[in-house]
Amino acid sequence: MKLFDVYPINEITITKAKGSYVWDENGEQYLDLYGGHAVISIGHTHPHYVQRLTEQLNKVAFYSNSIKIPLQQELAEKLGKVSGKEEYQLFLCNSGAEANENALKLASFFNGRKKIIAFSKAFHGRTSLAVAATDNPNIVAPVNQTDNVVFLPFNDEPALEKYFSEHGKEVSSVIIEGIQGVGGIHMASESFLQKIRALCDEYGAVFIADSIQCGYGRSGKFFSHDYANVNADIYSMAKGMGNGFPVAGIMIAPHIQSKHFMLGTTFGGNHLACAAALAVLEVIETENLLQNASSVGDYLIKHLKEIPELQNVRGKGLMIGFDVPAELKDLRKNLLWKHKIFTGEAKPSVIRLLPSLALRKKDADEFLEAIQEEIHAGRLTVDA
Repeated sequence: MKLFDVYPINEITITKAKGSYVWDENGEQYLDLYGGHAVISIGHTHPHYVQRLTEQLNKVAFYSNSIKIPLQQELAEKLGKVSGKEEYQLFLCNSGAEANENALKLASFFNGRKKIIAFSKAFHGRTSLAVAATDNPNIVAPVNQTDNVVFLPFNDEPALEKYFSEHGKEVSSVIIEGIQGVGGIHMASESFLQKIRALCDEYGAVFIADSIQCGYGRSGKFFSHDYANVNADIYSMAKGMGNGFPVAGIMIAPHIQSKHFMLGTTFGGNHLACAAALAVLEVIETENLLQNASSVGDYLIKHLKEIPELQNVRGKGLMIGFDVPAELKDLRKNLLWKHKIFTGEAKPSVIRLLPSLALRKKDADEFLEAIQEEIHAGRLTVDA
């Protein structure tokens, strides 16, 4: 049997990882500024994380939600404390797509409506409803297509107001990333998020804050939506929640009530997943990683903006993007193969940075020096 070929692969095999660095099978060291799609939140193989998982593995790794799992309540209490949303409720699942799927479904249960508002360049996952609310026809199969999702322009307040004025009583939910990840690091404006909150309140719709990639401290606040000083009705989480262990969830405002069997999962909230998620929150709290993400992110953004060849540098905290001009089209490839630095991308020409929230300034400087070196090399090539 061979693997189903759906991923473009870099010919690199990682055999060791620590902090913001990984090593391949030949012992070559790489700086990781991508974290496997924004997953590595506290650094690779953090000792507290490894200890937490090892201790739990030696007790019990898994049992289903048919029994009491005290770790789930421990996680809910720690998450409420660190996020500042202690009055919310927690439902645990396994992946970002599953979190958004459950959020959209729960919203529909809550108000009995079907219409979902999503936005241009949105990415919410690959499962049925989540992919229907994703603005990429290439990954939406015919069976996923539905008239229940409408895409509006991102950050366009008049278009949002117009749709609500015409169809507001049909709208079940509005789902939005505080900072679009796959879409290219585009930030929802604070006024746009405030407008969503106001219109959802006015028309009885549910505000879903997709925090899969822009949450869990990546922006310098626990949720990037928090910059707008509004609360969503549901927050979806995954990616950095388990630092590589599959765990996800939705945080649900207290006015949305639960009943047995309305949501469910076999693996969600298992013992090992909860141990991983608790370890992440404990490290975020004890090592002050929200502040680190903010300060190192500000440092990176400031110095990237001082490089005239880079265009439209943007982001918050350690969720950063910039446009690469045509003359630097090989920049990302050269960063990987010549300078041993992993970065992300968004089509057609955006480099995305999604490193560990524990990234140090010296690691940021290594990246900045590599960028300058590549630009300098490009100038020499042009002059020659």
